[in-house]
Amino acid sequence: MTADLPAGTRPFPLALGTNVFGWTVGAPTALEVLDLFADDGGRVVDTADVYSAWLPGNSGGESEAIIGRWLARPGNRDRVVLSTKCGQHPDAPGLSRASIRTAVEASLRRLRTDHVDFYFTHFDDDETPLDETVGALSELVDEGKILCAGASNYTGARLRQALAIADRDGLHPFRVVQVAYNLVRRGEYEGDVAAIVDHYGLAVLPHSSLASGFLTGKYRHEAGRGDSPRGSRALSYVTPQNQGTLEVVVEIAERLDVEPGAVAVAWLASRDNVIGALGSARTPRQLEGLLDAARVELTDGDLASLEAVSRPLD
Repeated sequence: MTADLPAGTRPFPLALGTNVFGWTVGAPTALEVLDLFADDGGRVVDTADVYSAWLPGNSGGESEAIIGRWLARPGNRDRVVLSTKCGQHPDAPGLSRASIRTAVEASLRRLRTDHVDFYFTHFDDDETPLDETVGALSELVDEGKILCAGASNYTGARLRQALAIADRDGLHPFRVVQVAYNLVRRGEYEGDVAAIVDHYGLAVLPHSSLASGFLTGKYRHEAGRGDSPRGSRALSYVTPQNQGTLEVVVEIAERLDVEPGAVAVAWLASRDNVIGALGSARTPRQLEGLLDAARVELTDGDLASLEAVSRPLD
């Protein structure tokens, strides 16, 4: 377990992604999903200020506002580790000091809280000096508005540079990272970021844990597209190697009587430094299938089979 994370942070296989809140999931269902997640022992709830500005009629912040309604209920704020992101909202684009400060105040209002536990820069911003971004986040830690700064979707080189700036200037460093990482997308993290994470003892919240749904087994061919907006992205993972990986996931899931997605989440949770694999659910029933990851016990043979079949090709 990585050190110096917010009180209450503990490894739990699933971290709840909420990009679907205010998009394909309305508030009543979203509140049910949050109740179920927390009741089952889930801890990290992750959102972003831009969710879901892409939907006509939305302006961004819809997911945060729904979560804020849930957090306002007595006792709920203390039940979760809250994570949000900045840099992509139309009213606070980029990672300048001014944008970050505008973004965090808006997020705190929507979330109805005085602080967030993890505050991520959603994507790197090469137009803003990295010194300015790292300094602005460190100020927010000093002010108690965020507990941990995090980097999402950074290359290894930029992450290392940001950590060096914090060390040089005596600032609070990034302590947690989000990166695309799953059984059919291993190369970017393992080849570029993992060594830095290990060296600095950072925590990891992998996103795209289910490969846009491919690792649930629902999108093995065109007929599986269904009504999900992620269908096309899931089908982009259909390659001979990835289908072989999915076959092993399904075999293990059938033996353990769980959904394939639970196995995919459990595999990620077994990786070094991972404190939760981000996954979203459109219904409580979908979430139940993912929460089963907490009872999945992968054997050494299971891990070896998954490692071999999913190893990135040179």
